[in-house]
Amino acid sequence: MTLTPIRTAALLGTAFLAACSHETPPPDITYDNDAFHPAQTTRSTTLPPAPAIVSSVLPTNLALAPAREHAAPTSRVAHANAVAMQEPRSDGYLNATQVYAFADGALYRLYAAPGQVSDIVLEAGETLTAISAGDTVRWAVGDTASGSDASRQVHVMVKPFAAGLTTNLVILTSKRTYHVVLQSTTRAVMAAMSWTYPDEQLIAGRQAVDAAPIDTGVTLQALNFRYAITGDTPPWRPLRAFDDGSKVYIEFPARIDQGEAPPLFVVNSNGGNDLVNYRVKGNYYVVDQLFPAAELRLGTDPQQVVRISRTDGTKKSSGWFGGN
Repeated sequence: MTLTPIRTAALLGTAFLAACSHETPPPDITYDNDAFHPAQTTRSTTLPPAPAIVSSVLPTNLALAPAREHAAPTSRVAHANAVAMQEPRSDGYLNATQVYAFADGALYRLYAAPGQVSDIVLEAGETLTAISAGDTVRWAVGDTASGSDASRQVHVMVKPFAAGLTTNLVILTSKRTYHVVLQSTTRAVMAAMSWTYPDEQLIAGRQAVDAAPIDTGVTLQALNFRYAITGDTPPWRPLRAFDDGSKVYIEFPARIDQGEAPPLFVVNSNGGNDLVNYRVKGNYYVVDQLFPAAELRLGTDPQQVVRISRTDGTKKSSGWFGGN
């Protein structure tokens, strides 16, 4: 096909404009010498923890069932105590131990009998600060401990001297305050009582999620910190980038979830941007391939651009005639 002078000039002009409009091309890199060796997954020999027994009824929020304000103050006090009272439940037993779900301000009933000792078991690692009983004449109250170090558990022992007695017991520890209502009967006796801690379990579960690894099969010895971060300085600007010889991990500020996350583009050989597959894991982007350079772009006018480039590569010439 013969090109006319006008068409030839037009094509040359288009090529020149296209070349001038290209962004900085990525550096020339060499392949890693070592073969990629993913971490070996081994079967854990640690047994999972036994499921915690949680009472099916948590202490009622007092605000949901207020006493009538025209009632006598003593009636309002009695009403509040009745709402906060937690009684033994059949589905709350673990063998002979009644397991309550702990909540601040709740009252927990303990039934005891003369000639029998009831054991109040606190959380492992909890340190006893003080014990105060309302009736120390007709009730014997003492404390001891089992286990050692992190598994050490405080046991508060109570025993009534007669049936038909009622008093309260306040247990102060390094973590919380327990309010126990002691009631003695002729025969019914609770051998032991303890607690689960739903609020702390929820927090621990959240912390476990936050502390989860960003990926599996990563060998620490294979991590390569060979990326420079340049460009604009938006709030979401990455803190660092590294790879394991197979994937690139881009770490952002911890609270990047408070704003819009930028899309990632890999810079191609011509300096343009290509879409790339990546996953969001917490405050990390996990890119399923290595790249010489990539860009994070957000917005339009003005557009925020942050470039991530390999530092072990050779700068590629970007001039029209091969110069710098």
